[in-house]
Amino acid sequence: MATLVGIDVGTSAVKVAVLRTAYRKVQLVALGSCDVALAGSAADAIRGAMVAAMGEKISGGDGVATAVEGARGAFRQLTLPQSAQKQIGEVLPFELESLVPFDIADSVWDYRIMTRTETTPEGQIPIFATVCRTDDVRARIALVKTALGVEPERVGIGGFPIANLVAISPQLAEAGPIVLVDLGTQSSEVLVLRNGEPVFARAISFGTQGLPGTAPRLAREIRTTIASFRSIGGTPPSKLILCGGGSFVSGAQVFLAGELALPVEVFAPPQLDTTAVAPDKLAELPRFAKALGLAVGLTGRAVGFDLRRGPLAYERGFAWVKEKVPVLAGLAAVVAVSFLFTAWAQMHAQGKERETLEKALAVVTKDVLGEETTSAARAQELLGQQTALNDEDPLPHADAFDVMVKLSEDIPQSMIHDIEELDVQKGHVILHGVVGTIPDAQAIATSLRAERCFTDVKISRTNQMVGSDRQKYVLEFDVKCPEDSKGGGKKKDGTPAGGATGASSASGTGGK
Repeated sequence: MATLVGIDVGTSAVKVAVLRTAYRKVQLVALGSCDVALAGSAADAIRGAMVAAMGEKISGGDGVATAVEGARGAFRQLTLPQSAQKQIGEVLPFELESLVPFDIADSVWDYRIMTRTETTPEGQIPIFATVCRTDDVRARIALVKTALGVEPERVGIGGFPIANLVAISPQLAEAGPIVLVDLGTQSSEVLVLRNGEPVFARAISFGTQGLPGTAPRLAREIRTTIASFRSIGGTPPSKLILCGGGSFVSGAQVFLAGELALPVEVFAPPQLDTTAVAPDKLAELPRFAKALGLAVGLTGRAVGFDLRRGPLAYERGFAWVKEKVPVLAGLAAVVAVSFLFTAWAQMHAQGKERETLEKALAVVTKDVLGEETTSAARAQELLGQQTALNDEDPLPHADAFDVMVKLSEDIPQSMIHDIEELDVQKGHVILHGVVGTIPDAQAIATSLRAERCFTDVKISRTNQMVGSDRQKYVLEFDVKCPEDSKGGGKKKDGTPAGGATGASSASGTGGK
């Protein structure tokens, strides 16, 4: 909750409006005023107005805003090329230098981009700017600091702070144009609003002092201001709204309405929580319109100008940081709780996901690997056992060439032996040979049975050669090493085995 103070320093009185802001809520909590003549000085008047508004326990609250008189500045409307939109802050001082009656180097200025109208040249940006001497703004800052011990955060100019009330005042938000007159004692501020946007301003050196004798001159100045607005393309205003101390002068509404031929209204209370303000003070609310607009400008709804620019830019000190420590601590706590909740939520979600995946793994391992497990390591082990044969060399450990080598080793050198045909088909070997006697063939079969890769060795038939005493025989056996049934590896000599399980065949004849 922040306390915001708007201070309207006039020539004859100081008015103060105090707002208190909470989440999406703005409340008017106090109004106070003090005559400068009675206080003795403007600084004493500021303190007196603060005491009247907040009691003896006065302070600058969480933010203070004030304004300088419009007569101390200059207001100018101009246009810039759209190509200069990003460099307005750099280009504008050169454009203003020839339009204001004082040195731009010794001045502070602010601007706002206006809404384009049918009178705006094509390709141009309408700009509304104000310029004020740096010394005048610095003097107003020093005045408030002397009175309250704190510097104002914002410094407005003329009647522009009242435009900050557009967001909470339907009366000011009408399409218009609307002429808003802050009627003071010695001078007055005239502001023209169109669709809630300030489009023209002028300070006039007439107020309520000297009335009723000066009333025609006051009316003439307002009429001249309206004519100046019309001369730059403005349309006839729809009404005039009075605020400031002069709005309570008897007969002011009727007189100005007759002189200007316009409906004249007194500033109506805005849509604001005013339950904390006494009814008698609330009846004087139009008198505090500018002070209220200054306070509202501190809430971030500022429509007017802020002259705390350049060398006068507002810098928050360490004391402000200390004041915000509880808020910062609360925000830090919220961030910490939010972080912890997010971390817990993520961990919880990951735990649920892990549980789901483990259940799915158990189902898959039971169906595919024959063993139910939720361990990824165990599932990998089972999968490795299932795919061991596929991971090893698929070629057999003995092929047709190995059969020929073993035959040459197992047939004795002293034996005369001829091979008529050697057929190896899908691991089955058929040997057609010729030997001297049947016992020789039996001896060869016995030797081959001793080989680890030859099984089911048998002589299927024998017969005597025609015209010779030698014997023919047919020997059959299967070629399958023990490693083949376990997915065996390489041969002992390090070379991969050849293919004997396909349609490999070898045939030939010879003798020893």
